[in-house]
Amino acid sequence: MDFRHRPPPYSKPHIRSLNRNPRPQTKAMSTAGGAGSEIPKSSDALPMPLYFTNAFFLTLFFAMVYFLLHRWREKIRTSTPLHVLTFSEIVGITGFAASFIYLVGFYGIDFVQSVILRSSHDGIWDSDEEEEVKVEVNSFSAGVDNCSPAEARTPLPSLASEEDEEVVKSVVDGTLPSYALESRLGDCRRAASIRREALQRVAHKSLDGLPLEGFDYDSILGQCCEMPVGFVQIPVGIAGPLLLDGMEYYVPMATTEGCLVASTNRGCKAIHLSGGASSVLLRDAMTRAPVVRFDSARRAAELKFFLEDPMNFETLSIVFNRSSRFGRLESIKCAVAGKNLYMRFSCVTGDAMGMNMVSKGVQNVLDFLQNDFPDMDVIGISGNYCSDKKPAAVNWIEGRGKSVVCEAVIPEEVVKRVLKTTVAALVELNTLKNLVGSAMAGALGGFNAHASNIVSAVFIATGQDPAQNVESSHCITMMEAEGKDLHISVTMPSIEVGTVGGGTQLASQSACLNLLGVKGASKELPGANARRLAAIVAGSVLAGELSLMSALAAGQLVNSHMKYNRSSRDVSKLSH
Repeated sequence: MDFRHRPPPYSKPHIRSLNRNPRPQTKAMSTAGGAGSEIPKSSDALPMPLYFTNAFFLTLFFAMVYFLLHRWREKIRTSTPLHVLTFSEIVGITGFAASFIYLVGFYGIDFVQSVILRSSHDGIWDSDEEEEVKVEVNSFSAGVDNCSPAEARTPLPSLASEEDEEVVKSVVDGTLPSYALESRLGDCRRAASIRREALQRVAHKSLDGLPLEGFDYDSILGQCCEMPVGFVQIPVGIAGPLLLDGMEYYVPMATTEGCLVASTNRGCKAIHLSGGASSVLLRDAMTRAPVVRFDSARRAAELKFFLEDPMNFETLSIVFNRSSRFGRLESIKCAVAGKNLYMRFSCVTGDAMGMNMVSKGVQNVLDFLQNDFPDMDVIGISGNYCSDKKPAAVNWIEGRGKSVVCEAVIPEEVVKRVLKTTVAALVELNTLKNLVGSAMAGALGGFNAHASNIVSAVFIATGQDPAQNVESSHCITMMEAEGKDLHISVTMPSIEVGTVGGGTQLASQSACLNLLGVKGASKELPGANARRLAAIVAGSVLAGELSLMSALAAGQLVNSHMKYNRSSRDVSKLSH
């Protein structure tokens, strides 16, 4: 979003030096003078026109070099000591030094400055650069005023100075890319404010209502979000306590759907009154699956056999594990499609979600394999056989991330008193809705009532990647009568979570992780916090499934949503 000069995708931003404007600029707004005041030039101090001075010193320089070389050659021929100087030689050396100093000062400094500016674009502007930006900005200012509506030309109150206003104009004009504001200004908050104002002027739309203040923009630089212009407010509710594996958790849920937190909270209450739920981690392995191509299907099959041979696994593990202290290769499974080979690497990743970690390990292995399979053409580090952020049977069957099963036994009395339904009604509804109904719809991993609701809310609150809700919400909900009581379980084969990296390091998300007791990396056992978070997600889904299914069985769904998901206020009369 640089408004007019969009950089190519995934390219490294190149910041154009503002000193390299070939047009001579002799008049501009200056901070000391007024409008139209003359900018002093270095040539103003010379006693003669600039081109005469340059010609004189150039001629002097080459003449002195020729003279001195000729004299030293004669001294060598006559065996005269070089340090014995005549008057003419002293004059020649003086003339050489004077001309050399002039030429370096006139030509060399500008060249060095341009090289430094090009190579150190990550630095902040110095005062000289800021003055040059003002010169360029004012040369474009008339065009900006003509194309912007009157209300857009009024700077935001957040613009602190005339200097900010000039930078806004340079962004609108395209002379300064929007994506370069943070590196140029050295102030992430100021960069967001300037980018926001520039966007409003270009789009001719107001961003009133999108908050700007109250957010740490430094915390997202190079990590979470590029080119920020504000932040979105999502309310966080608390469901719980969720009694899981003998411990109580107050689960933060970031959502804008009314009734969701209240419903999950009711499920937590029913589970708590029933003695709590228990969870089991079935598998812990993040995956990445590159795709490579050979000249023949036979060669692709040869690599498949090589990778899946247990005799080679130890060597491949050593190569893979070099990428991280925590990444450990677990397995490799391959699939052949003609002469193309898809290699699905699975590895544990500690407390990180692990996508970058496993990708680095895979790259190490690919580089290693190139020695024995030089005809292998690596098409992509990811061939969608992983599969990330897409519904896929391979995740449903093989698992990805954390595979968790969570269960609870709800006594008949709690079902009637808290959930307002019966065990028989719940079992029948679950069979016909979550199992048969989903099968009729051809669901892939969607044998549940609304697992994605809870997963998304917990993900957003704790700084997970919301897009991975796609596979993380794969879930089958089972309900069976156990005597007079209800046995309920959720099996979730691909919960992709982490407690370090990404959005988990932001202040609000970090606070939610801290509330759950899983903030950061586990010091006692690497990966323990991430696995515990996956269990909490599954336990929360269990509570959500129990409550929603009970509301459906009792015919309470519509009434509940009318109570919690509808407002009686006249929104049109609310002040902004």
